[in-house]
Amino acid sequence: MNLHPLSLLGATALALLLAIGHPAAAGAHPLPVPAEADPAPDPAAGITWALQPAVDGAPDGRVSLRHRVDPGASVEESLALSNFSAQPATFAVYASDGTVGGDGSFDLIPAGQESTGGGAWVALGAVDGAAPRDDGGFAVSVPAGESVVFPVHIEVPADAAPGDHPAGIVAELLPDAASEVQLASRVGVRVHLRVSGDIVAGVRPDGVQATYEPSWNPFAPGTLVVRYDLANTGNVRLGAETVVGTAGPFGLLSDESPALAQRELLPGQSSPAEVRVPVWPLFLADGRVIASPAAVGDDEIEGALAASEEAFTVWTVPWAQLALIVLVVGGVLLFRRLRTRSAARVQARIDEAVAAAQGADRA
Repeated sequence: MNLHPLSLLGATALALLLAIGHPAAAGAHPLPVPAEADPAPDPAAGITWALQPAVDGAPDGRVSLRHRVDPGASVEESLALSNFSAQPATFAVYASDGTVGGDGSFDLIPAGQESTGGGAWVALGAVDGAAPRDDGGFAVSVPAGESVVFPVHIEVPADAAPGDHPAGIVAELLPDAASEVQLASRVGVRVHLRVSGDIVAGVRPDGVQATYEPSWNPFAPGTLVVRYDLANTGNVRLGAETVVGTAGPFGLLSDESPALAQRELLPGQSSPAEVRVPVWPLFLADGRVIASPAAVGDDEIEGALAASEEAFTVWTVPWAQLALIVLVVGGVLLFRRLRTRSAARVQARIDEAVAAAQGADRA
């Protein structure tokens, strides 16, 4: 699966495996970029670099580290950190647990938060001239136009739970201490670790809440606002498509919203969602939120992926239409009353005229 690099400086990190924005850098946001192996530019420092999986001391074209392992097993890998610039640069290299943001892009857990999953299983090997960091990993200076290759050891605990345990390895450019610009820029490689065992795959809409917003135009439908949390109830990462179906009493005016796509949900993760559906008010509407799971990227999921749903009912009182009916009926009744009163006045005048004529005849 292609990953999504993050670059705080907003530079287009051409063809990197992953760039991860760190919360310590104010305003860090993930930026999707191509996932091929080209250098990542840093406009402020004029430095471009890349972190890539490697074999035999050279990048091998992979976009991530992907392994299916047994509990208690270990994996040996290596990464190449390349400085494509005309000047030396110093980088901090470290591993951490992976997470997925609300927009579906991959990220690492916040700085200072201890890794408890796949990130804690990753150990970075020694590199000549590297200095260990207090918070894990090491700092290393890479000469201009050169690369540093370092080993990666992944040790899976014997009691590791089956399923996916996401992690990432990051190379962060350390700015010059004299520089006034203290923004962090990072690139990295995503680590896909799936522990073998009983694989469970499923997503479910939870906590469905529906409210009706009437339109005060009696000739337009109102809006049904459906809010819910889409939860990954299994132990592997999944994508999903969600639709909201609605119908009035006796199935009248049934409709279905366009599919809302969720790119990726990690095991145990939930993501809030909101769907707005036009609905004609028929006093009461029944609906259901249907979530259909799907494999992400190159992942393989054993067995069928079944959809799940949650039903709801909401009042859809046609206030605008009722007001229109009241106005129409009131107008008709007022017109009839005025017409009756007018006819009565005319008849009274006729009666007066007839009475006057009869009196004149008698005289």
